[in-house]
Amino acid sequence: MLKPGDVVLAKLQFTDTFEVKTRPALVLFEESDNIVVAGITSNTAMKGIPITKKEGAIKDSVIKLNYIFTVSRIMLDKLLFSVSKEKKKAVFDELVKRLKILSE
Repeated sequence: MLKPGDVVLAKLQFTDTFEVKTRPALVLFEESDNIVVAGITSNTAMKGIPITKKEGAIKDSVIKLNYIFTVSRIMLDKLLFSVSKEKKKAVFDELVKRLKILSE
């Protein structure tokens, strides 16, 4: 059973191509075998929440909260690691900040 904060390898289809690529992603939540994830990139010049090798990433990376996908459980390859409570809080705070405009 996956939990929020797990980093998985997932087959994702990006907006600029029809190609499906296997990429790391952060689990945000799961419901009815659908998993909502945020993409992770090793391009540290991109905007997002940093995640380091020390935290478990293969290389220093960025959690991209503008790359959110819903994938089926069968699109997941494996669990890589879980982020810290502090990193989960940073993701939560950034998502709330971005979604707060809905209540205005």
